[in-house]
Amino acid sequence: MKVLMRAAGLGLLLAALAAGHHSFDAEYDRNQPLTVTGVVVEVQWTNPHARIYVDGPDPDDPDGGIVHWDFELGPPNGLMRRGWRRDSVPPGTMVTVEGFRTREPSNVANARSVTLADGRRVFAGSSFDIDAPQ
Repeated sequence: MKVLMRAAGLGLLLAALAAGHHSFDAEYDRNQPLTVTGVVVEVQWTNPHARIYVDGPDPDDPDGGIVHWDFELGPPNGLMRRGWRRDSVPPGTMVTVEGFRTREPSNVANARSVTLADGRRVFAGSSFDIDAPQ
């Protein structure tokens, strides 16, 4: 009976973990690529995905208004393995972020890469590697 209860508990835990993590295709649209050049406002090192907030142009505004973009990055541990540090992109840094918009109209996107002011292009995403074929 103890084994059955442990197995049931493990099954519930795994189901909760799977339900808590989203699929890229469920949230983001591969057919809506986006490139935003702007100023970093904040970087949050949170699990399961870090986030970078960038003030950049609104591609839907013909007058060139500024939008507060929320880009989902990869997990903090994955970013650190690729050379990121908490202070790699401080507020005020000019960056170009390439990614994919959400399926729902908003200012949220999944970052695929971040190009830093010095021209270095670094992988940032949770789903696509910049060197992988599309």
